[in-house]
Amino acid sequence: MEQKCIISAFYNEFLSTDPESLKKSFARHLESSLAKDAYTATRLDLYTSLAYTVRDHLIDRWIATQQTYYNNDVKRVYYLSLEFLIGRVLGNNLVNLDFLDECHRAMHELGYDLEELVELEWDAGLGNGGLGRLAACFLDSMASLELPAYGYGIRYEYGIFLQKIIDGYQIETPDNWLRHGNPWEIERPEHLYTIQFHGWVNQYYDANGMLKNEWKDTQNVMAMAYDTPIPGYKNNTVNNLRLWSAKSTREFDLSYFNQGDYIKAVEDKQKTETISKVLYPNDNIYEGQELRLKQQFFFVSATLQDVIRRYKKTHTTFDHFADKVAIQLNDTHPSIAIPELMRLLLDIEGLPWEKSWEITVKTFGYTNHTILPEALEKWTINMLRNVLPRHLQIIYEINHRFLEEVARRYPGDAEKLRRMSLIEEDYGKRLRMAHLAIVGSHSVNGVAELHSEILKSHVFKDFYEFFPDKFNNKTNGIVPRRWLKKCNRSLAKLISKHIGDGWISNLDELKKLIPLSGDESLHAEWQEVKRENKVRLARFIQQTHGPDIDVNSIFDCHIKRIHEYKRQLLNILHVITLYNRIKKNPSGSVVPRTIIFSGKAAPGYYMAKLIIKLINSIAQMINTDSRISGKLKVVFLANYSVSLAELIIPATDISEQISTAGTEASGTGNMKFALNGALTIGTLDGANVEIRNEVGPENIFIFGHTAQEVEELKRRGYHPFDYYQQNQELVEVINMIASGFFSPSNKDLFKPITDSLLHHDQYLLFADYASYIRSQEQAGQTYQNQYEWTKKAILNVANMGKFSSDRTIQEYAKEIWDVKPVPITLKQE
Repeated sequence: MEQKCIISAFYNEFLSTDPESLKKSFARHLESSLAKDAYTATRLDLYTSLAYTVRDHLIDRWIATQQTYYNNDVKRVYYLSLEFLIGRVLGNNLVNLDFLDECHRAMHELGYDLEELVELEWDAGLGNGGLGRLAACFLDSMASLELPAYGYGIRYEYGIFLQKIIDGYQIETPDNWLRHGNPWEIERPEHLYTIQFHGWVNQYYDANGMLKNEWKDTQNVMAMAYDTPIPGYKNNTVNNLRLWSAKSTREFDLSYFNQGDYIKAVEDKQKTETISKVLYPNDNIYEGQELRLKQQFFFVSATLQDVIRRYKKTHTTFDHFADKVAIQLNDTHPSIAIPELMRLLLDIEGLPWEKSWEITVKTFGYTNHTILPEALEKWTINMLRNVLPRHLQIIYEINHRFLEEVARRYPGDAEKLRRMSLIEEDYGKRLRMAHLAIVGSHSVNGVAELHSEILKSHVFKDFYEFFPDKFNNKTNGIVPRRWLKKCNRSLAKLISKHIGDGWISNLDELKKLIPLSGDESLHAEWQEVKRENKVRLARFIQQTHGPDIDVNSIFDCHIKRIHEYKRQLLNILHVITLYNRIKKNPSGSVVPRTIIFSGKAAPGYYMAKLIIKLINSIAQMINTDSRISGKLKVVFLANYSVSLAELIIPATDISEQISTAGTEASGTGNMKFALNGALTIGTLDGANVEIRNEVGPENIFIFGHTAQEVEELKRRGYHPFDYYQQNQELVEVINMIASGFFSPSNKDLFKPITDSLLHHDQYLLFADYASYIRSQEQAGQTYQNQYEWTKKAILNVANMGKFSSDRTIQEYAKEIWDVKPVPITLKQE
């Protein structure tokens, strides 16, 4: 009884959320957890102490959540992703735990600025782009909807890379995001699994005459779990993100150590642990390809062993496995999980093939995120034979049985067999991972309506005809808590002032803004919020990158991974066009613009890195040209991250979503910008189509060829030089780049870009150039009428309800996973 009273007293004093209790907990952690006081504490110590204070409020919910799932033997979702771009955790947790304001007050009373402490947190290096950010949004929504779910991935020690811009070039440096530790994660050495590579397969018959397979003489790696709590919004659910770190099976080989060869003694340990060192190793070389395959298998094998361990706690057979386990593959990266689950069921658990395959297909769902052929992963058979010999046997058997089904359905159609085979044989044998994912899953979904239709009609047409019931669409979404309430607090408060705060958990509530869209008093408040956000971003740019930014200019933002299909180059062509027009008519009426780029290029992607150099070279020319002063600025913000996006998006007037129609699966940046009141200039690609349908064609600037028109143009034969010759402004722009105008010290520097455009133009920049320029002119003219612009901005926000990740996850839960909410009740003694 006395012990219960002590626990109760601890709970009341340290787990209350009033400012006084928060201050006491903060001081306790500073002293007891960090051995510091107010005089010796560094700013990092202050952040860490606050993080521990907030984490205390997660732990009891975390434990209660897992115990409730266990006690009720609920069906659970396991979301497998190679990326989780979670950003900074502290601010998001304060929003979801609903004591952000109390924490502000507590820190203020102690003499600290909460915003400054939040800024000390390093973005977790667990992802690169939209794939990882979507996974993070999904985890938040699953917890907020009280769904029993887990995220599984890799605890990358260095992330992708820290981007620096030196002399205009991208320079990659290590992203040592764990240098100062991570107060949000908890190490779980008790959850340690052996992961096997290489070796050979011994086939034999047992005493009962059954064929057995034994994977022998393998090189082993240990996977150790690190857990991060994921809280739902204003509920008691705290789900788990489990990340795997590679550890050596033993510290070092004592025989080498005893012989005095200390370097050799630890060499194997170092090689082993490279698996979880870096996100996306450069796969332009064999070693990089092998490491990437090992990374994928490493985390899915550990995950599946963990899932089976959890299932066997309450079940003695596998009869109900698919009734209790739903595994979602976030793109093709984790699809090696399909033969791995088969191996575990066949070789370890002793199930027959037919039963194992039935369980596997019922368990897995596959989300496709790309239609670009080069992004649909393929692994050489020789590499698989070397790294995963047992899995190659299983894959061959899956393919054999599948092609027998295809042959029965389409007798004599050898071409269809060739197209649908899991093994591509055109240019050396390679495993098509997307085909494996489709055959081995019960559900295959795209992430926007247009994307899903392209999958069915083109990319996976044969599979859709064979498995029509598998294919479905789940349009992506974003978390409104982070992407409005947290990152744009002033706008969130303004919206709640006028329509209440129900929109935070039900984004459709934003429609209540529609009748207010013409209210001039709301316009004035709306414009003031936008100006505050622009001032904040301009201050950041001036402090970190140098240029002074005119906050009265249009903030025209293009922030995303640098890739040719995302067409940052098309934006550059517009920038140069504006530059030329201003130079020719310096006294003409011009709507001032600040054009902001940000994004990383893959280290081995030469053309993308050259595009970054071109952007910076153009920026250098324009920003130092006195004739252009006050009319046009160009800025490239280095080291794009979630936190940087949270600063840029609220300040943006124009959102650039200009990929070639039919190339972007969905995009979620388009949703984030629109939710924060930016107007989109974009093609009818990805989710832009659905955004236009929701906000109305009059509230978005659409240009360019449609996906169908792109396909028809390419079918007829696309000749970019014809478009070039017919547009004098385009001729001038291309010739300036090609002649070295922006690279006087190396006139041929950007020739690869212009040569590619003139002779190939794979992504139809020239074909869409004139239409893009017209849309940009229309946007500029509209911006001059601030009443119309603000009304359109309000209507964009008001019609974003469809694009909540809560809606997306509800569809996954109902239509793919068949999981139900499980409310969590806390027992306070």
